[in-house]
This record gives sequence, C-alpha cells and structure tokens, in this order.
Amino acid sequence: MSRQNGISVEDMLGLEVMGDSKLIAGFKGIRNTISRVNIMADPDIIDWVQEGEFLLTTAYFFEKDNVEAQKKLIKECSEKHLAGIGIKVSPYLDSLSDDVIHLADELSFPLIDIHQSIPLSDVMMGIFKEIFNKQASLLERIEKVHEQFMAVMLEGNGIEEVTQVIHDNIKNPVIINLDISNQMYEKLGDLDDKLRYEFLEDIREFYDPNNGRSKLKKLDEDKVIIDGKFVNRMIMPIVLKDNVYGLIFTWSTNTPLGGFDLSIIESAATTIALAVLQELSIKEVEIRYRSEFFEDLISPDAKRKRKALERAHFFNLNPNDYYVIEVMSFKLKFEDENDDEFLFEYVQDHVSNMVTIIEDIMRYLNLRGIVATKLNGVQVLLGFEDKSVIDDRLRNFNSRVTDALSEKFNNMKVKIGIGRVYKGLDNVNKSFADAVKTIRTGKAIIDKEVISFDELGIFKILCQDFLTEELEDFYNTTLKPLVDYDNKKSTELVKTLEAYFEYNGNLTRMSESLYTHYNTILYRINRINQITGMDLDDPNDRLNLEIALKIRELLIN
Repeated sequence: MSRQNGISVEDMLGLEVMGDSKLIAGFKGIRNTISRVNIMADPDIIDWVQEGEFLLTTAYFFEKDNVEAQKKLIKECSEKHLAGIGIKVSPYLDSLSDDVIHLADELSFPLIDIHQSIPLSDVMMGIFKEIFNKQASLLERIEKVHEQFMAVMLEGNGIEEVTQVIHDNIKNPVIINLDISNQMYEKLGDLDDKLRYEFLEDIREFYDPNNGRSKLKKLDEDKVIIDGKFVNRMIMPIVLKDNVYGLIFTWSTNTPLGGFDLSIIESAATTIALAVLQELSIKEVEIRYRSEFFEDLISPDAKRKRKALERAHFFNLNPNDYYVIEVMSFKLKFEDENDDEFLFEYVQDHVSNMVTIIEDIMRYLNLRGIVATKLNGVQVLLGFEDKSVIDDRLRNFNSRVTDALSEKFNNMKVKIGIGRVYKGLDNVNKSFADAVKTIRTGKAIIDKEVISFDELGIFKILCQDFLTEELEDFYNTTLKPLVDYDNKKSTELVKTLEAYFEYNGNLTRMSESLYTHYNTILYRINRINQITGMDLDDPNDRLNLEIALKIRELLIN
C-alpha cells in the first residue's frame, strides 16, 4: 500500500474554517489521511483522482442524479482509497438519501456536510495550509531524529543504540535483524516473554524461503496477528549495493504506524546501511590480507613462502602443528543461474557474509586458523596440536558450516573438499593440492557435501595432473570404442557394463536392475567383448574396463 502524509479527517473537522460542518456518515474512517484536496465539478473526475485526496462538491450534482448513481460514486471513491467527500448539502437538498448514508457507513467512507455559508475555496486553502504546516513540523522532527542517528554512529555506539532511537520515537516494538553479523537487536518495551516469542515467530515465518519476501528491496507493509489481534507491521530492508543486508521490523501494538514512523525507519535503514558499508570495507581489507598471506603460504616460490612463514605468528599459527586445508566451492540450485559470470558475481556479493559465518563457527569451536577467498571459492586453513582429535573436530566443524550456509543461502549448494593432514606449516601446500583434487574429482563421483581426499579411493591416483595424457590414451584404447558404438547405434552397452561391475557379474540381478531379459543381457556382454576386444572373464581385461569407466567419469566431468 502507498503511504500518505497529511492530516486526518478528524484533524480537518477541527479546523476553524470548517465552522459548523459535521460528519454525517463513515465515522470509522475518521482517521483517514488527507494528502490532497480536489473540487468535483465533473462527474468523470473519478478517473483522475489519487489515493488520499479529499473531494469537495455540492449536492447540486447529487440532485441531478438518482440514488444509484450517488452510491456508485461513493463506492468508486472508496475503492480508489480517497480520504472522503465534503458536500454542501443545503440549499440543494434537505438531506442525503438514507441508502447513501448507509453505504458510506458500511464502507467507513467519511461524508462531511459542509455548511452552506462556507466557500469551498476557503475549505481547500485551510486544508492545504494545515497539511503544509504539518509537513513542515514533520520534516523538523525527522531532521532531529536523523541527527540522533548520526550522533549515535559518529560516537561509535552501534546498532543497539540505533534500535533504541527508533523505539523511543515510534513508541512501538522494534527488532533489527542484521545479516552481515548474524545478530538481532531488540527494543520491545515492557513486554512479556510470550509476546516476545510471537514477534520472533513472526520474523521466522517472514524469512520462510518459500515466500521470497525477505529478499524484497522495498517497504513491506501488512497486517499480522499478535496477541490475538490484528496489528499493522512495517518491514524496511537495509539495502546496499543492490543487496539486502538486514531488515527492520516494527509492529503497531502501542500506537498506529504512520508517515512519521515510516520516515524514521527509512532514515534508520540508511544510517545502518552506511555502518554496514564501513564494516564491509574493513572486512574486505581483512579478507584480502589473509588471502594474500594464504597465497604466499601455498606458493611454489620459496621466497614468497618464507615471507609467509615469517608472518605466521600474526595469525596465531604455530609452525610445528598439524595442518589441513579445506576448499569450498559453491553452486546455485537453479541450473540457468550457474554460468561463470553470474556465479562469480553472486559469490563476490556474499563472500564477506560467508567468511563471517565460517569464522564465527571457528571461534565457537575454538579452532585456530584462517579463512581466505580465491575466485569462486573459500579456503579454510586449520591447525591442530593433537593429531588424534582432528577427524572428530573436522566432522563437527563441517556439519555446522554446511548447515549454517544452507540456512543462510537457501538457493545455494556448497561442496567441501578436505586435503590430507600434514605436520608443519611449510607443508600446507600439499594439503591444498589434495583439497583441490578432492573438490574437482569428488563432485563427479561422490554425491556428498563434504568429501575427504582419503574417500577418493583409486581416484587419488587417477586425479594426478601429470597422468592426464596417459589416462586419455588408456580410455581411448579400452572404453571409447564402446561409447562410440552406443552413440552411433543408440544402444546401452556402457550402461550394461556399469551394471556388470555394480552387481559383480551377476547376470540375473543385472537383468532385474535394467528391466531387460536375461538372454538380452547375455547378448550384450558378448557384444561388449567383441567391440572392446577384451574378455570380461579375464581378470586383467576386467580390471582395465573397470578402471576405464572411472577414468571416463573424470574426463566427462
């Protein structure tokens, strides 16, 4: 809904210029806001009016039309969200029809009987003057609150004090949820735990990924049930660089939420965005510094590596501990969003938040190390004094990281590749190489979020970079003829060969799995032998074909 600033119908009735004018219908709409005034001299004016306008007219128009036309006008004005209509009833009519009065009451649409002695131009000028005075007063109040926000930030008091300023001025509960620091700031006043729970539950439901509203970059305003009653709720996003970094929530449990309140939370959102920008800038410098150190540490250049080892104490890294590196890669759940450019921009937009989450978990688990970033991924270096506890602590750490990142970025999938553990900080380049091979190879062969180098099995050998040419040659002379035959003849011999190894050559189970007759399976096995020039009954040929299938997985991925 659009937000209108102005005066209420009730305020207008209190103006001196209104004299003996009185409200004759639509009493429940007395709080409607008048933002503009218009004089109705043409029945087609309804096509040009705007929300919040107050219409002025005479019953001369009403006298010429029937009651149904009058009711139609009232209904259309209500649907257009006009504030109300002021009518000079006398001397044109003795009174308005009961049907018209009843409809206005039903729609809570105010009808004002303007005394015949009052010129409509005086009413218009009086309302405009009052709106102007109120706007000027409102701007003055907003400026003072904005100065309060600026003072809070310049004095370094932070978001907690900003939340207090909002609460003091709008007199309603306020909760700020800041994504960048994963913190929530509350100023709820004298409310019990039950109401606090309702507010937090309301926020949780708002963040439900199924509705997508938490990603909107504009004011979200609606009605919700709090303590068994409908209340207005305003939610203002904190937007920076076209990304939402948090939300300001407030509910009208104490006083109505109006234009002044909206201006306050808009100003607060801007103030917090500036604080977020400052924090992001500091965070980016920290990440860049750690990433440069990490790059030097794994560099094959002896001079760069020695320079990094000399600086290791700045990061609380003991040169003689055991170290392991994890490489994290990210992919968006929607395939059409996974082009390199889009994915790179997405990760870059959110990398600071990702690093913050990972570092928070490291601090919580009392883990020593650093988090660095490189291209579309994140690298984590972890150090341990005792080698025997590493597996358990890594398992706990990775479980928390995957859960936290999945919850925060519900449209993103994360894969973690874990290198082998090495003693000494000067050997972390080996763990990094293992982790890179794990993430590249593991994504193709193991459907798991977290994969360790030791889980690769024979792929630990096959994924070595210097073997690429040999692997391609081996594949071309063993399995490729079968693949080419399948592509040319639209057969399923490769699929049959995969089932052969999956079920250890049990033709009956292969037949059941492939929904194919036993004799057809037997025929396919013979064709595999003929096309590859190998014999599956021969142990060496069987091993070669099984390895060729694994090489194929590496090459096509």
